[in-house]
Amino acid sequence: MSVPQDLLQLILKRINHGMLAPDGLSRKGEMQLMKLVRKITKSSAALLSILSNTTLVILKIVVGLLSGSVSILSEAMHSGMDLMASCIAFISVRMSSRPPDKTHPYGHGKIENLTASIEALLLLGVVFFIIREAVKKILVPEPLHQTELAIAVMLFSMIANIIVSKILYHVAKREDSIALEGNALHLKTDIYTSAGIALGLILIYFTDLYILDPIIAIATALLILRETIRLMRHALNPLLDSKLTEEEEQRIIAVIEQFRPLIHDYHDLKTRRSGSQRYIEFHLELDPSLSILEFEQISNQIEQGIDQAMEQQVLTTIHAECPLQNEDP
Repeated sequence: MSVPQDLLQLILKRINHGMLAPDGLSRKGEMQLMKLVRKITKSSAALLSILSNTTLVILKIVVGLLSGSVSILSEAMHSGMDLMASCIAFISVRMSSRPPDKTHPYGHGKIENLTASIEALLLLGVVFFIIREAVKKILVPEPLHQTELAIAVMLFSMIANIIVSKILYHVAKREDSIALEGNALHLKTDIYTSAGIALGLILIYFTDLYILDPIIAIATALLILRETIRLMRHALNPLLDSKLTEEEEQRIIAVIEQFRPLIHDYHDLKTRRSGSQRYIEFHLELDPSLSILEFEQISNQIEQGIDQAMEQQVLTTIHAECPLQNEDP
């Protein structure tokens, strides 16, 4: 078992140097990774994911064919979809960053949500394929070959995805990118599936229980299905112009309330998002004695307060109204 032993020795060496921990990166490794993440743009993060997934797909396909393991082949299909998702994310983050134009006055932010929805649909196809192939293996079990090499590749895949997914999550959070977040979610799922498959292969190596291979493949498919449903919900809501979260709307309301008694009231608060861009619209009831200049000053202060509360530049539209007053007959 020279191949996995060499790899395990490398992992132990990294642990001793403080780079890896049982649940991912150690604190030291996390700090060093954060220094790197600060220099990475959205496009660079998406490109890194493409290169990583391409390498892993090739390795898993070759080892899956050599070993005859349906769980590894299913994981190769999963990584193949991740590669496609990475390519889609790379294109979408570049397109969504384009400024508004004549035909798209509200910008191109929803491209990220659309591509994340496509990723989810692709994953549903992967789930179907994995379960179908696993059932075939359950009905007709077959022995595995090159198990040692298969274990080594799964462990390498797990470590690579830990690093790349953390980079993508940090960049996605900083840039508020749903496309990169969806891509990171795929890789996070790969971490668990690679670990489960590696454990299963180790058990098969020592017990010759070959039926474990398709069972692990089905468990992998169910995990992918759960994450796919979550991604689909997260991606579709902005496409349907769903409102911002309750916590975000409460922040907006808190800013508006700060300007009483300069304002009498507000109503018809509407919010939505397109990609990372937030849109807010509401009506303000003002004192009729206020001039247009004073209203403009109040509106600018409210907009600045909302930007600070949301920690980004928000497109806010404020409609001015004067409350109706009863006239003497």
